[in-house]
Amino acid sequence: MSGRLTETRRKATEIQQTAGQPGESFWVSANAGTGKTHVLTNRIVRLLMSGVTPHSILCLTYTKAAATEMANRLGALLGKWAVLPDDELLESYRDQTGVPLDPDDLPRVRRLFAEVADTTDGPNIRTIHSFCESLLGRFPLEAGVAPHFAVMDERTAAELRSEARDRVLASAAVDPNTP
Repeated sequence: MSGRLTETRRKATEIQQTAGQPGESFWVSANAGTGKTHVLTNRIVRLLMSGVTPHSILCLTYTKAAATEMANRLGALLGKWAVLPDDELLESYRDQTGVPLDPDDLPRVRRLFAEVADTTDGPNIRTIHSFCESLLGRFPLEAGVAPHFAVMDERTAAELRSEARDRVLASAAVDPNTP
């Protein structure tokens, strides 16, 4: 049983490392706790190391918690790498990404934290909902919505649903024959 588990873990790690390759597009979907954030963090690091500018990176997640977790992990990882001794940084980079780091790239890795911190708009780690809202805000006429629209928060939406329900029930109480 132990050998099968080890083989399964090796295959999973290989798949995660493949999904981190910056030259390909991947859709990552898995259960909670299976390594999605790890994979996406590695992918961002490898994209940055391949020369992609932070503001050119867009990561979409389903929940605000996932977006926050990913941003926090990326910041913590890059912050740690900025100050690690060379030998520990080489080992940590390989352990994290699955690929060796050329010692000539040590200064580049150390600068990633500052590059990301100094960029106000990237890497852009957002929820699918906030991304769609930003597109609607940028192209309201094309989307058929009023310019300067505002998306309702959950509390306001719940209040409006309650008000609508109350109006329907009040109308039915006055005239039971209404639709």
